[in-house]
Amino acid sequence: MYQTNYHRASSLEDAANVHAGADEAKYLLGGMTLIPAMKTRLAAPSDLIDLRHVDGLKGIRVSGREVEIGAATTHADIAQSKEIESVCPALHYMANHIGDPLVRHLGTIGGSVANNDPAQDYPAALLAVDGTIVTNKRELKADAFFTGLFETALEDDEIVTAVKFTAPERCGYEKFRNPASRYAMTGVFVAKSAGGVRVAVTGAGENGVYRAKELEEKLASNFAPSALDGATVPSSNLMSDIHASSEYRANLVVVMAKRAVAKAAG
Repeated sequence: MYQTNYHRASSLEDAANVHAGADEAKYLLGGMTLIPAMKTRLAAPSDLIDLRHVDGLKGIRVSGREVEIGAATTHADIAQSKEIESVCPALHYMANHIGDPLVRHLGTIGGSVANNDPAQDYPAALLAVDGTIVTNKRELKADAFFTGLFETALEDDEIVTAVKFTAPERCGYEKFRNPASRYAMTGVFVAKSAGGVRVAVTGAGENGVYRAKELEEKLASNFAPSALDGATVPSSNLMSDIHASSEYRANLVVVMAKRAVAKAAG
């Protein structure tokens, strides 16, 4: 690694002031992506601004079916939450199957959302449940927040403070895991609510997380795995790498969607 300046922010205002005075600062929550990137010199921030100790960034708040989760809340916190398990079991299941114990106890939902890695889980969940990302400046719907591969609508000095959503009537998540990293080679989150059915895919798209409109249409009139029998999705916009071809991922999208719907149906 190389020399960098570490700052332990005491408030969002403190963090913003440090960021404004630094050459190239990065905000730090769990550090599960940023620290490895720094070790390999893919990232070289002049300053690290640690947000883990800022009051109000942690915690899970559930009121009826309204859910709000602080950005510094870890995957393990969500995995252990009985409230989340009760209102949104697919999110609870998802959190329990992210990485390994170290990643789950250090990684945060805010860091995952802000980084928008193409194989991370939470972006698919928030896109499927029509979630909202809350920052220190504004609120953005997931459809507008996730803009591309490792790209979001965040401004340079903007901080994710929470995510919130209305828990759907039914939801399910399933992913085909990389055997080493447990990242999603293809993951599908399905959600059925009064507003309709939404299907979000992670780990497969060339431009990151996206909605599979073809599958949404089939599930709108029949929310059952059988509704996807014979369904196909185009492979032209999917990734092809050493792990799987785009055609294989296209097949996985349908298979994972059917499994997710089966879980949602109980």
